[in-house]
Amino acid sequence: MPGSPIIIWFRRDLRLGDHPALHAACATGRPVLPVFIHDDQVAGLGAAPKWRLGLGIEALATAIADKASRLILRRGPAQEVLDRLIAETGAGAVWWSRLYDPAAVQRDAAIKRTLRERGVDARSFGGHLMFEPWTVENKTGGYYKVYTPFWKSLRDRQVDEPLPTPPAIPVPSAWPASDRIADWRMGAAMDRGAAVVRPYVRLGEAAATARLGGFVSGAIADYDAMRDVPAADGTSGLSENLALGEISPHRCWQAGMRARAESKAGAETFLKELVWREFAYHLMHHTPHILDRNWKPDWDRFEWNSDETDPRVVAWKRGRTGIRFVDAAMREMYVTGRMHNRGRMIVASYLTKHLLSHWRIGQKWFENCLIDWDPASNAMGWQWSAGSGPDATPYFRVFNPETQLEKFDPRRVYASRWIAEGHANPAPEALSYFDAIPRRWQMLPNDAYPKPVIDADRGRKVALAAYESRDF
Repeated sequence: MPGSPIIIWFRRDLRLGDHPALHAACATGRPVLPVFIHDDQVAGLGAAPKWRLGLGIEALATAIADKASRLILRRGPAQEVLDRLIAETGAGAVWWSRLYDPAAVQRDAAIKRTLRERGVDARSFGGHLMFEPWTVENKTGGYYKVYTPFWKSLRDRQVDEPLPTPPAIPVPSAWPASDRIADWRMGAAMDRGAAVVRPYVRLGEAAATARLGGFVSGAIADYDAMRDVPAADGTSGLSENLALGEISPHRCWQAGMRARAESKAGAETFLKELVWREFAYHLMHHTPHILDRNWKPDWDRFEWNSDETDPRVVAWKRGRTGIRFVDAAMREMYVTGRMHNRGRMIVASYLTKHLLSHWRIGQKWFENCLIDWDPASNAMGWQWSAGSGPDATPYFRVFNPETQLEKFDPRRVYASRWIAEGHANPAPEALSYFDAIPRRWQMLPNDAYPKPVIDADRGRKVALAAYESRDF
């Protein structure tokens, strides 16, 4: 069916530029039907990721409309939705960008097999990663388990130049019906928090591209040093856009390479961070149990606290541990939907080491609260911090959050920005926290700041003692 429409099934690739599947479809000259499907995997997202995805879909729909085309929205099991669309439109092809988490892989493989059996051209394309996980092998033909050799194997490998945005999207002679995204209520679970977080969102492909441009023309020069200073605007901020594919890693890489060629000091470190993201996906592909089980099986015998009702765990979730770096970072997440990377390491270390609580508690909490949630990076980050994952050194990474605050926030700019209690004139961001959190927490900015649920130095000693006494 050479003239039949091609369905482009959008998922975590909410952009028009550097989109291999869309580029290839437009190049055929055949009608293109852009589609987004709200299936069980979308329904199962946490509150903040689902809300942010809804915003991203709206931005994509606007960008597609600017090309005189439409984004068709449908809800239901993906296979059933695609079958109906094929029947309604006569589409002869369904193309999409690959995802790599086990649930998506299983769904996509079944759909591809079923469609091909029916004579429909079903294809998957790259674009979410720079390097397909199965194309990166160590010298013995296996996968990498340590980041540094993984980086060394990729740093000089050719990365494709970004593909241009199609000048036009060929449209069909008739359009199928579409849902209204408002009816999906993607932000329902965010409640009043959505209005607090929304000003911090940099939404859509144009904003992501501008964010990258601003970073490489400015902050990348000092990125190596300033990326660890939570009060500074020293990072790219691109995590939310990369998570939803509003910008491609290829575009980020090429921008970083140009900055390195211009001798900008932080460029290589930025490139390493992009490859760290690739490493997370590499591990998720080869060892999918990293998402829900200890990557190192020996840690199955470690006696984690798994009680989410533990008052100390509840205090951690609410930013009320009495440890300022931990609490500031948690509150930053509730107000902005993101958390500075240094903060992520501190709060993860504190939960899994000072409180000896299971990393799965933190992983699931982040999965609900982060607008830049990414399945591979979230899982690897938590296991790295806990000691149960790759590149993990549990003895050396028991961060003392008080000395970390002294080192990276000596003037308490970051802590004061996010913690209201004890301040006569709290910062607006600190007050916003109380507008974002659930009312049932019954917290007020004039509450007394809590005493530590566990002293920072004592907690470190408890963690080290637990590691010394483990039976593996």
